[in-house]
Amino acid sequence: MQISVLMDDSVSSASFSCEHGLSLYLTTPGHKVLFDTGASGLFLENAERLGLDLADVDFAVLSHGHNDHGGGLRAFLDACPRAKVYMQAAALEPHFTRRASGKVEPIGLDPALRGEPRVVLLTGDQVLEGGFTIFSSVPGDKLRPQTQNTLLTGTAEDLRPDPFLHEQDLLYQEGDTAVLIAGCAHRGILNILERAVELAGRPMDAVIGGFHLSNPRDGGCVPQETLDAIAGALLRYPGTTYYTCHCTGPAGFEGLKRTMGDRIRWIGAGAQFQV
Repeated sequence: MQISVLMDDSVSSASFSCEHGLSLYLTTPGHKVLFDTGASGLFLENAERLGLDLADVDFAVLSHGHNDHGGGLRAFLDACPRAKVYMQAAALEPHFTRRASGKVEPIGLDPALRGEPRVVLLTGDQVLEGGFTIFSSVPGDKLRPQTQNTLLTGTAEDLRPDPFLHEQDLLYQEGDTAVLIAGCAHRGILNILERAVELAGRPMDAVIGGFHLSNPRDGGCVPQETLDAIAGALLRYPGTTYYTCHCTGPAGFEGLKRTMGDRIRWIGAGAQFQV
């Protein structure tokens, strides 16, 4: 599998643009898949700089219902006239964040997407073609990130902590290769990874995505003792390499790297690599 980072909070070189968001382009021997669309249509410009034509995408997967991952969905649907987009039905429910000032702001998706015929609303796991499996069934509560306590669901009049039932992750299996792609790992990267290993029946070769160890709205990061505990648990999978970005944050990455060394790598917009 080749991974091209179309959008991230940082760039791999000055030739690319960035914004707070995530978008990955996945190429396998038989399929081209888009995972998330960033906050706007800016990911399309980075794709063009990489020589990628998103009209060739076979299908897209939306990790969850926040606008930094799905704000570019309309731009993608316009650019790719045939691909379906798979998301959990709850992704189109209202979602909010509470700023440091106490102000509550919406961060959900365009509700008009509910009527889009190519948007496929799921209520659980889904096996797709080409060795891909979407899964949202993630039990466990190990070291779920506290940086997301400001994220809410419900209505403006009746807000409650988000249980992230709208989150889903992507597992790819082909031959001897197993790869986990996560968006923000709101349900905890350790819990998501355990579920992926259970579904695959083997450890992952690579884990790619954001681990939500920072809060981009206030710049905070989980404590180093939490980073050490997460790093130790990730290292229990000796054959797995971790590629992280976005909401892991630079401080979170450096804190993990202190323990994990070259087992964890940072990827920014414009980066391309094979797993």
